[in-house]
Amino acid sequence: MAIDITVPQLGESIVEATVVQWFKQEGDQVTTGEALLELETEKVTLEVNANDSGILARIERAAGEDVQIGDLLGVLDENGDAAGTATGADSADTTVADSADATSDEPRSADEPDSADQPPESAREASGQSEAVSDDRVTPVARRMADEAGISLSDVEGTGMGGRIRREDVERAVTARRDQDGTAQAGETASPAQAVETASPAETSPAETSPAVTPRDAREEIVPMSRRRRTIASRLVEAQQTAAMLTTFNEIDMSTVMTIRRRNREAFEERHGVRLGFMSFFVKAVIGALRDFPELNAEIRGDAIVRKHYYDIGIAVGAEDGLVVPVLRDADRMSFAEIEGNIRQYAAKAGEGKLSLEDLRGGTFTITNGGVFGSMLSTPILNPPQVGILGLHRIDDRPVAVDGEVVIRPMMYVALSYDHRIIDGREAVQFLARVKSLIEVPAALLLEV
Repeated sequence: MAIDITVPQLGESIVEATVVQWFKQEGDQVTTGEALLELETEKVTLEVNANDSGILARIERAAGEDVQIGDLLGVLDENGDAAGTATGADSADTTVADSADATSDEPRSADEPDSADQPPESAREASGQSEAVSDDRVTPVARRMADEAGISLSDVEGTGMGGRIRREDVERAVTARRDQDGTAQAGETASPAQAVETASPAETSPAETSPAVTPRDAREEIVPMSRRRRTIASRLVEAQQTAAMLTTFNEIDMSTVMTIRRRNREAFEERHGVRLGFMSFFVKAVIGALRDFPELNAEIRGDAIVRKHYYDIGIAVGAEDGLVVPVLRDADRMSFAEIEGNIRQYAAKAGEGKLSLEDLRGGTFTITNGGVFGSMLSTPILNPPQVGILGLHRIDDRPVAVDGEVVIRPMMYVALSYDHRIIDGREAVQFLARVKSLIEVPAALLLEV
């Protein structure tokens, strides 16, 4: 029995993904629960697992192709086995394709001339054999690559399930033709492999019509944007175009917090199994400030302001493909140790590419720490539909005036970007001042050690 492998539900507001890679090839044995392929969404990279055991009969969407929820990714032959692949046995849903190709596959009578007796080109012209290669007998990527290279599919020997033509088969045909020609002629079409390497993920989509991006000279390298990077780019532009974004700044004396950390670091780690960092202080301080200024914990829906009486704080984490923002859900109910433990887990999962959609869903306010990368000052961009984001920066010893004297203190610049449509400058400045006071005099944060 043939079982369709389709794009699963991808989570809140996500409708598209990009095929990153297949872990299996056509004809491979598959067991229930085994990872078949990897999809990249705008938020996370996730694996699609097999729901049944069998043989991977067909791959419909190759690496680099954009897909939507419900799209057919491939077909699994539940009754297939290794012997079936050798004999070219197809799954049940290929019956139509088999009947369509019956004219070319059915046995010839003894007095019927063999096509080998005719010149190959005239035989193809007479029978229209290149057009007779149905979609079920060739993967979409292989067909496109053959068209780009000027290769007739009739000349390509398929090595997939039931003789299906795959990308590798077309590449071998291109290589063989070039070997016969000796050297590539000037102006020759690029090989399919080169075409795939120089095309962006968006260009590999059949629905995409934008021109291919090519290097201007040999010193340039074309690196396709990942789906996450493309989404980050579009959302950053969207944030600046749809919100009236402003940024206000302040500076915080980190002396007290640094002293608390130094004095309690060992006891805290011994008791809770996690290091005491700066972020838990800022999460607690932000929640305290949001309670005083609830508009910063809201969003705009149409002509209404939605105030949220819960505190799901997003923590921006740097990942290989770009910034991701996992969410500390109900952070107001977390202890310092729980905040630090969750942030540590999120950082580890981000580094391994294992953040789930649930980890990233929602969020009412975001904190981003550019200081870990050495940033002294920046203006963070809003994370829609949120209306506020706090940017932290590196701590530097600087001379400051205290009680009429100049002293050296560890100081940090902080930046609050906010949506001026619902937040006035006065509230934004007061919010940041409240965060500053809670960090500089953190007794109210109830440190648990």
